[in-house]
Amino acid sequence: MNVSKTFENLTPSYLFAEVAARVAAYKAQHSESKVISLGIGDVTLPLIPPVVEALKSAAEEMGTREGFRGYGPEQGYSFLRGAVANYYAGKGVSLKEEEIFISDGAKSDLGNLLDIFPRGITALIPDPVYPAYVDANIMSGNKLAYAKALPENGFLPMPDAAVKADVIYICSPNNPTGAAYDMRGLKAWVDYALNTGALIVYDAAYERFISDKTLPTTIFSVPDAKYCAVEVCSLSKMAGFTGLRCGWTVVPEQLQSGVVNAAWLRRQCVKFNGVPYIVQRAAQAVFTPEGLLAADKNLAYYKENACIIANALKEKGVRYFGGENSPYIWMECGMPSWEYFDKLLNTAQVVGTPGAGFGAGGEGFFRLTAFNSRENTLEAAERIKKM
Repeated sequence: MNVSKTFENLTPSYLFAEVAARVAAYKAQHSESKVISLGIGDVTLPLIPPVVEALKSAAEEMGTREGFRGYGPEQGYSFLRGAVANYYAGKGVSLKEEEIFISDGAKSDLGNLLDIFPRGITALIPDPVYPAYVDANIMSGNKLAYAKALPENGFLPMPDAAVKADVIYICSPNNPTGAAYDMRGLKAWVDYALNTGALIVYDAAYERFISDKTLPTTIFSVPDAKYCAVEVCSLSKMAGFTGLRCGWTVVPEQLQSGVVNAAWLRRQCVKFNGVPYIVQRAAQAVFTPEGLLAADKNLAYYKENACIIANALKEKGVRYFGGENSPYIWMECGMPSWEYFDKLLNTAQVVGTPGAGFGAGGEGFFRLTAFNSRENTLEAAERIKKM
């Protein structure tokens, strides 16, 4: 049995695997050096107290005959789906529990959604953007079109009537550029999708980082978006669940009169056994007033880290983007981005992510993240300034 030929079209190594390999090779030769990572977007602060208490309580509950639970519903327990629905109600968006599907994180669903669509469709993807969108579509044998995100358009490309696509990926705030659409921009994409029959896959994983209250935090703030969009979100960055794994996808019943919702439910029932009960109880705790307050305190810590990095670049006259409504700093590096990666690692012992790994449009740029400790962020900023 041969592996699908679509895998031959992938780049030789996934971006973050290549970064890890280069860092490991450097550390093997320079064991005495302290390497500081501002690269992969993994959180560093511990889980918030309400989540820890919920984990303990649920684990103890599972240790009793009365409280033990086996297989749960593939689409998630009602208590968590209800909590997510209430969260959206706070944004002025009404959702049914049946439209919310609990997942083990945004990354899984962003790729798995392709299961319910025909092979060979055309996916319109921003360039640069999170590389998993591209790789998932290549694996599925789909065709790719790109919406160029440039400094000239604020890294927020708008629809082009000449481009036809079946699926449109939008990430706002964007990874890696940090750019976030306003209502006008999102409405333009919704109108485009409604006019062309395309489906928007909206990645809202970083919505909780939005500080500007005039910016939408869900695509469903746009009228009629329920007729053309699904929204994927995650607790990974919002509440530090990178190790626990929990997120959700909203599939409105208005999409093709419920056909898409039914197809996704069937897919999940066939290929997914659901998120563990104790993790869902922990996730439920995030959506309590105490949970959101504690989660936002952690996000404020990361936002301050972003300011530290941004101020260091500003002091040295380096042009950068992001860092205000996002944990990412997108800086111009003045040379091929992998070359800058090696220079930064060897000269300052700081790790970032080459822009070229996010698409051709990322060449000449470099991503730094705000997820390390305050102490390490301050030290990394000083090292970068000395380069």
